[in-house]
Amino acid sequence: MNLTHKQLRYVCEVARLGSIQAATETLHISQSSILAAIAIAEDVLGARIFDRRPSRGIQITRAGERFTTAASTLLAAAGEFNRQIGGLVNSAPQTLRVACFEPFGSLFVAEVLRRFVAKYGDVEILLYEGNQVQLREWLDSGEVELIITYDIGPTFGDDCTTRICQIPGHALLPSGDPLAGKSAVSIAELATRPLVLLDLPQTSSYLTSLFDVLPSRPRIGFRARSYETVKSAVTAGFGVALLHMMPGKYSTPDGRGLVRRPLIDDLPAPTLIVADMYGNHKPAFVRSIIDIVKDLFRDIDSDDTSVAIPEVARTLSDVD
Repeated sequence: MNLTHKQLRYVCEVARLGSIQAATETLHISQSSILAAIAIAEDVLGARIFDRRPSRGIQITRAGERFTTAASTLLAAAGEFNRQIGGLVNSAPQTLRVACFEPFGSLFVAEVLRRFVAKYGDVEILLYEGNQVQLREWLDSGEVELIITYDIGPTFGDDCTTRICQIPGHALLPSGDPLAGKSAVSIAELATRPLVLLDLPQTSSYLTSLFDVLPSRPRIGFRARSYETVKSAVTAGFGVALLHMMPGKYSTPDGRGLVRRPLIDDLPAPTLIVADMYGNHKPAFVRSIIDIVKDLFRDIDSDDTSVAIPEVARTLSDVD
């Protein structure tokens, strides 16, 4: 059908008012535009919609009544569609489904979501915490609207990925270890101790690959599938850990038995990203979450979210 929604509205308005002149005044358009819409509609219908009588103006036909009834239903549905889409784009959903790399939930994502609710009001938050593989599955299936994670593993596509900043690796040590007395440690020094490994899909292989610059990898002394258990294992003396994010001012600080030290090695640093399902057409609430995450990491030193020597810290600016 060659009729646009706008032309259908012109025809329906003439039928409602019973006058072409009245429709032009109500719609603030020219009479020629309305006459053109009527002509196209009658051509599509194959019958007259209005009878034009010089002494009595116009009168709708039986065929015209059926046509305008159907057109009114279509226009009402289009209006509802626009309202629904407008609500999606300009406001937050009633339930926000977000996923993050498991350690991030308690480290900073709770603060991100607190700021989001402060802006949008009464929104139910459903936070999924998982490993890199689970995050991709949840996003690909549409179960969540965005994820907050590292750029480890397969990419999500440039239009779906917002890069926030790089987070360097650091050493987590028991306070009684001699290395804890140093201002910074090397990857070679860490390799002399058993490694407490955050054993999550893709994460564990990434962490152990950082030791590939050495002749051999360290011995794995303890495998844990949660960030907090890694901390407990290091405190208990099972070894040392190589991590990236640290507790900042938005999470519970480390206990007295732990020390974090920067690495002196020039190792690749993963990038914190927000990946979403909307690509280049991000709704306002998704853009808002991205902006909140950026604000939290704008000044990585003042936020105390990473451990790095000054030379490395200066490279951790916003990368988006």
